Amino acid sequence: MRHRVVVLASGSGTLAQAIFDANELDIEIVAVISDVSDAAVIERAKTKGIHTQVITVGESRQAWNKEIIEAVAECKADLVVSAGFMRILPADFVNRFPTINSHPALLPDFPGAHAVRDALAAGVTVTGTSVHWVDDGVDTGPIITQMQVPVLPNDDEATLHERIKKVERGLIVATIALILPSLERHV
Repeated sequence: MRHRVVVLASGSGTLAQAIFDANELDIEIVAVISDVSDAAVIERAKTKGIHTQVITVGESRQAWNKEIIEAVAECKADLVVSAGFMRILPADFVNRFPTINSHPALLPDFPGAHAVRDALAAGVTVTGTSVHWVDDGVDTGPIITQMQVPVLPNDDEATLHERIKKVERGLIVATIALILPSLERHV
């Protein structure tokens, strides 16, 4: 039986697409859940025949927390992959479901939503990407894998982020392959 994976994503879905296309992974992507109703990742998933669900944050964050926990529980996920999901997951979620996240910096440096901009502002010559276990903090969970990306003299936020994304796509797939043997399978 293949491992059951839920992908959480909020944006264009290029990172999720790398996972969708990774034939070497022994996984079944059972759902893509987004918090953004018009996120391009939803169409990417539908094109691959993957079930999609949108859970937007309304007036109550507690209601959203409960709804996303219930949605993932129904999927009987062995692994949750945050692939450009721009929400902090509640402690109840990350304590229940093994969850990994890809982040565009060499953690613990530059956590949060503006990692590429922060790396440029700090004047570093090397940054990169990290895949880490998600805990209830902001990019504070244990690091699983990292890869470096040089900061070039003419880089701006867009060019550097695009180079990081290219590395990130390969690293997320390699990291999933690395951790699959350690995961329990749900039946």
